[in-house]
Amino acid sequence: MRMTASEFRRWDRKSVTLLGMSGVGKTHLSTCLRHAHWFHYSADYRIGTRYLNEPILDNIKRQAMQVPFLRELLRADSIYISNNITVDNLTAVLTFLGKLGMPSLGGLALLEFKRRQKLYRDAEVAAMLDVPAFITKAHEIYGYRHFVNDSAGSLCELDDPDVLDVLARDTLIVYIEATPEYGRELMRRAELDPKPLYYREPFLDAELAVFRKERGIARIEDIVPDEFVLWMFPRLFQARIPRYEAIARDHGYTIGADVLGSVSSEEAFVECVAGALDQG
Repeated sequence: MRMTASEFRRWDRKSVTLLGMSGVGKTHLSTCLRHAHWFHYSADYRIGTRYLNEPILDNIKRQAMQVPFLRELLRADSIYISNNITVDNLTAVLTFLGKLGMPSLGGLALLEFKRRQKLYRDAEVAAMLDVPAFITKAHEIYGYRHFVNDSAGSLCELDDPDVLDVLARDTLIVYIEATPEYGRELMRRAELDPKPLYYREPFLDAELAVFRKERGIARIEDIVPDEFVLWMFPRLFQARIPRYEAIARDHGYTIGADVLGSVSSEEAFVECVAGALDQG
């Protein structure tokens, strides 16, 4: 969606998609707007509670069935397992996505890892195609005037033109650009807490081959999961930048993470976006 700064200020029912790497501030900003009575649509919340709910629960049940005490209770329907996914706690989604490598360290075999990656990618596509319906629901059912789409960091990896067409038609796309300082902070966070990530399959195959050659690893099950995630993160970060930039160039606008990071009110957000629109 394209508009002028004055049109954005006058837009009675603002709908914005936040685009950018995980950790760059999309959820923090969305939470600030939620407190200002914007409807906060979390992509990963929708993915986990709607499209991956059953696979996530099945994965947990498989783990529970390995414990004799829990196995008997589950088989007798004496207990049940449910998700407690919230906008602020998406651990169950990340745990399902998983990491590649050594089973004794919680790693997954390559085929299972790719299966989960595909399930996540398909779920993310579906969640993004749901955005127009939720813009309507936010207003008609929940009484919110404005809407913010807190997209997943992997939105740029989907390679689905329908998703971009829908988001560009119904929302203003704002790319939160990781400045060098923010990039270093994201690297530091990744080192402290390596989180599961989504990779396009061609990218995964190419980088995995390089990693195995560099480390002299013959078998996938010999990979230390966190080591692979840490090795991949900067490569993924660099590979995503031109993809984010292309989306912003063709469909949206760019604002530095350092600029949006200082935003703490709805008024400041609106003026920040309006400034980006003024710059084209």
